[in-house]
Amino acid sequence: MNYIRFFDEIALSDTALVGGKNASLGQMTQELASCGIRVPYGFALTSQAYWFLLDDAEIREKIVLLLSQLTNNSDYAEYARISKQIQNLILSAKLPEIIIQEITQAYKKLCEQYGADCSVAVRSSATAEDLPDASFAGQQDSFLEITGIDQILIAVKKCIASLFNERALMYREEKQFDHMNVGISVGIQKMVRSDIGSSGVMFTLDTETGFKDLIMITGAYGLGEALVQGEITPDEYHVHKPTCNMGYASIIKKQLAKDHKTFCLTDTEILELAHMAILLEDHYSALKGSWCPLDIEWAKDGIDGLLYIVQARPETVHSIKNFKQIQYRLLAQKELKVLVSGQSVGQKIAAGSVCFINSLDQIAQFKDGDILVTAMTNPDWLPLMKKAAAIITEQGGRTCHAAIVSRELGIPALIGTGNATKILKNTQLVTLDCSQGSTGFVYDSKIDFEILSFDQEHIPKSPVKIMLTLGNPDAAFKHAELPVDGVGLARLEFIISSVLKVHPMALISPEKVTDPTVTKFIEESAYAYNQDPREFFVSTLAQSIGTLAAAFYPRQVIVRFSDFKSNEYRNLLGGSFFEPEEENPMLGFRGASRYISPNYSAAFELECEAVKRVRNSMGLTNLACMVPFVRTLSEARQTVELLEQLGLKRGENNLALIMMCEIPSNVLLLEEFAEYFDGFSIGSNDLTQLTLGVDRDSALLAHVFDERDPAVKKMLILALDAAKKVNKPIGICGQAPSDFPEIAQFLIEHNISSISLNPDSVIPFLMRQK
Repeated sequence: MNYIRFFDEIALSDTALVGGKNASLGQMTQELASCGIRVPYGFALTSQAYWFLLDDAEIREKIVLLLSQLTNNSDYAEYARISKQIQNLILSAKLPEIIIQEITQAYKKLCEQYGADCSVAVRSSATAEDLPDASFAGQQDSFLEITGIDQILIAVKKCIASLFNERALMYREEKQFDHMNVGISVGIQKMVRSDIGSSGVMFTLDTETGFKDLIMITGAYGLGEALVQGEITPDEYHVHKPTCNMGYASIIKKQLAKDHKTFCLTDTEILELAHMAILLEDHYSALKGSWCPLDIEWAKDGIDGLLYIVQARPETVHSIKNFKQIQYRLLAQKELKVLVSGQSVGQKIAAGSVCFINSLDQIAQFKDGDILVTAMTNPDWLPLMKKAAAIITEQGGRTCHAAIVSRELGIPALIGTGNATKILKNTQLVTLDCSQGSTGFVYDSKIDFEILSFDQEHIPKSPVKIMLTLGNPDAAFKHAELPVDGVGLARLEFIISSVLKVHPMALISPEKVTDPTVTKFIEESAYAYNQDPREFFVSTLAQSIGTLAAAFYPRQVIVRFSDFKSNEYRNLLGGSFFEPEEENPMLGFRGASRYISPNYSAAFELECEAVKRVRNSMGLTNLACMVPFVRTLSEARQTVELLEQLGLKRGENNLALIMMCEIPSNVLLLEEFAEYFDGFSIGSNDLTQLTLGVDRDSALLAHVFDERDPAVKKMLILALDAAKKVNKPIGICGQAPSDFPEIAQFLIEHNISSISLNPDSVIPFLMRQK
């Protein structure tokens, strides 16, 4: 046939003939089917058929004349007028008989394979799409669940006409593509029955930071169109590439969509998709000769239960990004009022005036630099989005249209807020902060911020190991780009309070909780985990810890077991049913004393199970454990023995146990404590408190609390000297080095092994080493 190519007859080298989408489908069909990549079979109507149609209907010159009316000053209405006229020319033209015959013949062959009148997807595939520097995402139309040759022919003409819809015209003008140098092919592909299954999108990197070692999968029940258009919020899954390649079950995140009761993919299916993504990325990177991250569409057939790849294209934001480090930071000195929160896109901050837009009829109301607030955008909104300082939507996930376009435009977006149009007011001045991780915030009023830029090649080397103090897993991939040696302190209590929010004993003994609000939270949270509250706690905690360990892999990440005080534990959901009321919680039931107590050991077991899962199941053996507030040698011995009983034996599978050095007894007996631990980390906050006898929470004594006090410095020297004597590494994970450069310098002079800093202190510290 002259104008038809089946998928097993085409490859990436045929992009000019069948467009980027069809060329990729052909490449996968030809080269990767034997490796387990399932691609629904189909065929492509070539771009030659498109040019034949224009000439046979004698409309090519008419289209050129209409396009000549577009200028740099053309507004949306002008694009819409010309688009409509060109599309009408194409839709009114009759498909040449030879093209009708060949499509009919090819469809008959497809029906012989899949059954009479098989349902197909009819998808546009322009010859200038899916390029490394231009995605053309959503520019042309596709049609799903089309049955019968008559409906297929109608859909084919609509696909061809969509080459000239207004959004496609505008995008090509923006990218300076000659409209008449771009052809279009149409793919006719067996329809995967994801309408009774599930579907989604996956990227072979983190879409926000460009972190290379991640497979990010989004998915939802039903067809993928609703997900891409942002009509639904999807589940989100993260898989760590290196350990997945080593055969581990390295799912480091499973986030259930708000309107889902159960995950749309099983763990086995998540890992199968991840392996497919890795295979595809390796294949396309080999063809390119350099790293080629991919944007992949997948679908699960509800009838045969199998997973299919229905598209793979180059990712077009981070694959060409300049990897110079840019950090946005708010300069507010007071607590900020959060108006709205949602999923962040863009890692930037923007401030401006809110402008509600429901349709393009309101485009005249929108001014350059406004913040666009709407339920959800669609591809026709591109000219509006290009004028926005930021975008806020009520619906959608990280792979919806608004998220994809905002990344390409380089502006921050807050996706899936749920209530932005109800909370925010038109013309209200707000600040959108997407710089803190996967959750972003809208603050009341315009807040000043700064932008820090640096090139890692010109940053001085540190004379000592630099580690991070990090508690927020959402920011891990972003901070992993910093020139550091790992994480010196990751606080489990931060994860418990911000992610889990519930007291672990309330999950172990829910029958003791009489608060219906807490009971409801536990039931709803545990539903997706086979209604097992303990599994909810362990899985969620393991995923957060795993994210931290994966972000810095193979660099060491030291996670500290929870160090809540009893008053802080009481503030968790259900905490009042299990926690004592202490006069001085700072010196009370905390740290190692808590772990070995019958009142808490069952909860500590859940923490250990989460850590064990990260190390053994996910394969993230760069994770080390730290024990806080060990008052006595007896507590040290009992804690180490308990850890071994719970499957965390020191030295086994290279497990390192670190002890916080934060009590005078730790300093004075450091050589004896060294028998039980592989190293130490100075907690300067508690060590200062206990050396000076100052409650660090007391505002009345704040002027006395100072890590630079001679007594504290003498304690630091004693600890450093003792560690050197027993040849054990000793770092510091307290606040002092981040707040006081002179303390950091003092520690370096006394041969400290490592210094942990807050992320925003790393670059200033290193620049001082010049």
